[in-house]
Amino acid sequence: MLVDLGGAYSVSLVRIGDRLGLYKALNEAGPMTSAELAGKTSIAERYAREWLSHQAASGYLTYDPVTQKFSLLEEQAMIFANEDSPVYMQGAFDTATR
Repeated sequence: MLVDLGGAYSVSLVRIGDRLGLYKALNEAGPMTSAELAGKTSIAERYAREWLSHQAASGYLTYDPVTQKFSLLEEQAMIFANEDSPVYMQGAFDTATR
Protein backbone atom coordinates (compact mmCIF):
# COMPACT_ATOMS: atom_id res chain seq x y z
CA MET A 1 0.00 0.00 0.00
CA LEU A 2 2.82 2.42 0.79
CA VAL A 3 4.36 1.85 -2.65
CA ASP A 4 1.02 2.63 -4.27
CA LEU A 5 0.60 5.80 -2.22
CA GLY A 6 4.16 6.88 -3.02
CA GLY A 7 3.47 6.37 -6.70
CA ALA A 8 0.25 8.33 -6.50
CA TYR A 9 2.02 11.31 -4.95
CA SER A 10 4.82 11.07 -7.48
CA VAL A 11 2.43 11.62 -10.37
CA SER A 12 1.52 15.11 -9.15
CA LEU A 13 5.13 16.05 -8.47
CA VAL A 14 6.30 14.86 -11.88
CA ARG A 15 3.57 16.93 -13.51
CA ILE A 16 4.60 19.97 -11.45
CA GLY A 17 8.20 19.48 -12.55
CA ASP A 18 7.11 19.38 -16.17
CA ARG A 19 4.76 22.35 -15.98
CA LEU A 20 7.31 24.56 -14.19
CA GLY A 21 10.14 23.50 -16.50
CA LEU A 22 12.20 22.06 -13.65
CA TYR A 23 13.36 18.96 -15.54
CA LYS A 24 14.28 20.98 -18.60
CA ALA A 25 16.16 23.55 -16.50
CA LEU A 26 18.21 20.78 -14.87
CA ASN A 27 18.84 19.14 -18.19
CA GLU A 28 19.99 22.36 -19.85
CA ALA A 29 22.09 23.77 -16.99
CA GLY A 30 23.49 20.56 -15.54
CA PRO A 31 23.92 19.86 -11.82
CA MET A 32 22.37 22.48 -9.55
CA THR A 33 21.62 23.09 -5.90
CA SER A 34 18.06 23.82 -4.85
CA ALA A 35 18.91 27.53 -4.63
CA GLU A 36 20.33 27.52 -8.16
CA LEU A 37 17.26 25.75 -9.56
CA ALA A 38 14.97 28.13 -7.69
CA GLY A 39 16.77 31.13 -9.14
CA LYS A 40 16.76 29.73 -12.66
CA THR A 41 13.05 28.87 -12.62
CA SER A 42 11.72 31.71 -10.41
CA ILE A 43 10.26 29.48 -7.72
CA ALA A 44 10.81 29.59 -3.95
CA GLU A 45 13.96 27.78 -2.82
CA ARG A 46 11.95 25.77 -0.28
CA TYR A 47 9.70 24.40 -3.02
CA ALA A 48 12.70 23.59 -5.20
CA ARG A 49 14.38 21.77 -2.29
CA GLU A 50 11.30 19.71 -1.45
CA TRP A 51 10.66 18.83 -5.08
CA LEU A 52 14.30 17.92 -5.77
CA SER A 53 14.50 15.81 -2.61
CA HIS A 54 11.41 13.83 -3.56
CA GLN A 55 12.60 13.32 -7.12
CA ALA A 56 16.00 12.09 -5.94
CA ALA A 57 14.44 9.77 -3.35
CA SER A 58 12.25 8.32 -6.11
CA GLY A 59 15.26 7.78 -8.38
CA TYR A 60 14.01 10.30 -10.94
CA LEU A 61 17.01 12.59 -10.35
CA THR A 62 20.53 12.03 -9.08
CA TYR A 63 21.90 13.70 -5.95
CA ASP A 64 25.55 14.28 -5.06
CA PRO A 65 25.86 14.76 -1.28
CA VAL A 66 29.37 16.20 -1.59
CA THR A 67 28.33 19.10 -3.84
CA GLN A 68 24.68 19.09 -2.70
CA LYS A 69 23.70 19.26 -6.37
CA PHE A 70 20.95 17.46 -8.21
CA SER A 71 21.18 16.35 -11.82
CA LEU A 72 19.55 14.31 -14.54
CA LEU A 73 21.45 11.37 -15.94
CA GLU A 74 21.06 10.92 -19.68
CA GLU A 75 18.60 8.09 -19.12
CA GLN A 76 16.54 10.18 -16.71
CA ALA A 77 16.55 13.14 -19.11
CA MET A 78 15.23 10.92 -21.89
CA ILE A 79 12.19 10.11 -19.76
CA PHE A 80 11.51 13.49 -18.15
CA ALA A 81 13.10 16.30 -20.19
CA ASN A 82 13.72 15.33 -23.80
CA GLU A 83 10.46 15.54 -25.76
CA ASP A 84 12.10 13.99 -28.83
CA SER A 85 13.14 10.86 -26.93
CA PRO A 86 11.37 7.61 -27.83
CA VAL A 87 10.94 6.95 -24.09
CA TYR A 88 9.67 10.42 -23.07
CA MET A 89 6.99 9.68 -20.43
CA GLN A 90 5.44 13.00 -19.41
CA GLY A 91 2.25 12.20 -21.29
CA ALA A 92 1.83 9.00 -19.29
CA PHE A 93 1.86 10.99 -16.05
CA ASP A 94 -0.81 13.30 -17.46
CA THR A 95 -2.92 10.29 -18.48
CA ALA A 96 -2.64 8.82 -14.98
CA THR A 97 -4.63 11.75 -13.60
CA ARG A 98 -7.63 11.22 -15.84
